[in-house]
Amino acid sequence: MTFDSEYEPFFQPPGWIVGPIWAVLYTMLAISIYHTLMNRDKLENINPIVFFFFIQLGLNLLWPSVFNSAEYLISLVMIVFMIIFSILYAYLTFKPLPTASKLVWPYIAWVSFATIINAAYYLEFR
Repeated sequence: MTFDSEYEPFFQPPGWIVGPIWAVLYTMLAISIYHTLMNRDKLENINPIVFFFFIQLGLNLLWPSVFNSAEYLISLVMIVFMIIFSILYAYLTFKPLPTASKLVWPYIAWVSFATIINAAYYLEFR
């Protein structure tokens, strides 16, 4: 089962809104990491910060193929790690670069909401 399946949680947003939301979120992520890299002299732990950002981004890019292959438990675990790494990134950049941090907050909120949707699929098809 995938998003094209007959099952959809009642709270799943319509497909036409998902693309524009992701366009905005990816733009905000790009601005955030750019701001972070351009101001790396203000950060004590630049390597872990960049690592956390790119690990969550990599998981994010892999997630659709895992979810669409109906591997709902694996995709749920991936989302949890995306949230954890995003929160770590936001936390570590907050004091020195609040703008970089705040730019990922909508992403964290959206991915947290996606976690609930993913959990609904997992519970339906386990």
